[in-house]
Amino acid sequence: MSVSYKPLMHMMIERDISNAELMRRAEISANIITKIKNGQYIALDKVESICKAMGCTPNDMMKFISENPEGEDTND
Repeated sequence: MSVSYKPLMHMMIERDISNAELMRRAEISANIITKIKNGQYIALDKVESICKAMGCTPNDMMKFISENPEGEDTND
């Protein structure tokens, strides 16, 4: 399972918030922005900081993507 932060990116565009502004508001580093852009997992405390800064929930800012596109159970 992978993660997508596209909802966060769309929210930032809609609210006209730059990466630098999010970094300042959420007190996160440029490394976290890079992880978000690359779809890498970020620590829960960083997710919480971003949610507080954006006034949203984790469900509003990210979605999980199944590795198996057909939804088949791979646990045989």
